[in-house]
Amino acid sequence: MSKWNTSMIPDQKGRVIIITGATSGLGKETARVLAEKNATVVLAIRNVKKGEAVVMEFKKTLPHASFDVRALSLDSLNSIKEFAAGILKSYDRVDVLINNAGVMACPFSKTTDGFEIQMGVNHLGHFALTGLLMPVIQKTQGSRIVATSSQAHRQGDINFNDLQWKNRKYVTGKAYSDSKIANLYFAYELARKLKDQPNAPVVTAAHPGWTITELQRHSVMFRILNPIFGQKVDQGALPTLRAATDEQAKSGDYFGPKGFMEMKGAPVLVQSNALSHDKEKAEKLWSMSESLTGVTYP
Repeated sequence: MSKWNTSMIPDQKGRVIIITGATSGLGKETARVLAEKNATVVLAIRNVKKGEAVVMEFKKTLPHASFDVRALSLDSLNSIKEFAAGILKSYDRVDVLINNAGVMACPFSKTTDGFEIQMGVNHLGHFALTGLLMPVIQKTQGSRIVATSSQAHRQGDINFNDLQWKNRKYVTGKAYSDSKIANLYFAYELARKLKDQPNAPVVTAAHPGWTITELQRHSVMFRILNPIFGQKVDQGALPTLRAATDEQAKSGDYFGPKGFMEMKGAPVLVQSNALSHDKEKAEKLWSMSESLTGVTYP
């Protein structure tokens, strides 16, 4: 089989696709490609002005594409609830939810609700968002949920006794890795919970390999090594695009680049580490996430 690329994405006409963090990097490229394939793309983003500027930029080459820019701050449960309520009011279908937004290697801070920022935005925010959108996702035939993880999940090992880093010295890289293994626990656990439901959404995950994005702005190492190991955003977005659109994809599938150490290359099925498949830990994180966010799944 030839290398998977965007020409293999079927026409998305009539489909509604929500992408978090769609104004830069991987999210922006994912939005552009799916709009080109005729989807209605909802840009779920912090900065509406920036979102509108991105849409204007897209419209130069895609004049007939359909976009909907909506405010969403994943560091605020109130914002997540407002966004979800707006979607449920405006749309009677959501075909794909791509949980793409993230923060990485930033200094210690907390979300509005007091969660450590990286676990709060990367996992808990998306956990709440997905749960609140489940009514419309579940009634959409052939729907899909995509979690975005990272090779950093391999260094992740969540301390369930100190999820908010109250009793430890903050190590930002470790906190990021923990949030990325959390994304996989979430995807695999949701896939398990839905497996006996008829017409359940497919739950997939993806990682972009080593892709040069704005997410790395806090890291000197990335700035030095990017030119050697990094791939461009149009390549880095391919695993997410495949996870979102490949009609052969099954729940629990994880896509990443094919090349050396999964750093770059065409998107293929890859394996996450053994710890990410620990059902007990996944269940523990799930129940903690429900109690912290107040969101339970239907």
